[in-house]
Amino acid sequence: DAFWCFMELISEFRDHFCAQLDNAQTGIKATLRRLMNVLQHYDHALWQHIEITCKVDPQYYAFRWITLLLSQEFAFPDTLRIWDTILADPHGRMDCLLRICIAMILHVKPRLMQGDFTVIMKTLQRFPPVDVGLLLQAAAAMPPCHTVL
Repeated sequence: DAFWCFMELISEFRDHFCAQLDNAQTGIKATLRRLMNVLQHYDHALWQHIEITCKVDPQYYAFRWITLLLSQEFAFPDTLRIWDTILADPHGRMDCLLRICIAMILHVKPRLMQGDFTVIMKTLQRFPPVDVGLLLQAAAAMPPCHTVL
């Protein structure tokens, strides 16, 4: 059963692993753009500080988050909880993953807003310890991404 659940989960994200699809609507670059557009909707000042002022490209941190389904950011039990949430989300797996990523960024907003390029990179590439339940609650409280884009 675990194998088939994993196959179901990863099948939706397969376009992120094809270099020929990087610039396609389903490719990784489009997904990173959607992530930033959703962040811009929720917190314009934070988005502007990260993307415009400090010029931090989401490829530097969110590429790994999305392609590895957050498995490198959290302990294994927390990763399983995140994957369970992603699998069960009624709005779609990618939508859920993007909302969790937004919740992560918003969770460390004070540190990001006070930081420069280096602080932002260190914070987002080595995400600080957090109660995953809080992130999942915050992500669940957000409307589906397609409603804010």
